[in-house]
Amino acid sequence: MSCTSSLIDIADPLILDTSVLINLHACKYGERILASIPNDVVVSEIVAGELEHETSRQNGEHRFLFDLVTRGIVTLATMTDAEYEIFHELTSTSPSLDDGEAATIAIAAARFFLPVIDERRGRSRASALLKTRNPGWSLDILRHPTAIAVLGDQPVIEAMYLALRDGRMRIPLERVEGVIALIGWSVHSIALASLDPVDYRR
Repeated sequence: MSCTSSLIDIADPLILDTSVLINLHACKYGERILASIPNDVVVSEIVAGELEHETSRQNGEHRFLFDLVTRGIVTLATMTDAEYEIFHELTSTSPSLDDGEAATIAIAAARFFLPVIDERRGRSRASALLKTRNPGWSLDILRHPTAIAVLGDQPVIEAMYLALRDGRMRIPLERVEGVIALIGWSVHSIALASLDPVDYRR
């Protein structure tokens, strides 16, 4: 039933996938949470580009990232030629990834950053490429002990609920009970709906 963060002892820079930014925007406390954690936070320019479409501009996701960059909380990263080679491999071989996931993983692999990715396929390919390290989850950022210390228990629990409800944040199967224990049984169906569909069928 544990719902602790796997990032507790991780000092490496974190590189966030698009869905993680969407979750952090949806939770309403995303800027404060990212500002509180000790890790450097990086986003690839390709992920930033994925938030430039009309929907993300209208719902505030694009502005959210723009403000994070302007305030120095997030740094944008441009891929090198070597990283583009990894990117091409990830987008052109089965199971292929979308551009944002591939860019996140390529930069993480080349620069020894820790990718934060929620989607099953991206996590699987990141784990295979990084070998000795598993990517983080959005949930790990929301449950980071420094975020809890700075914001307090209740705001972080509210952030988790909003990320689940409005961001459709995915959570690992083994941590569902811990999430439910924190946010209450009234949102049990939200937590289950946020599981990876393949995991949920097991």
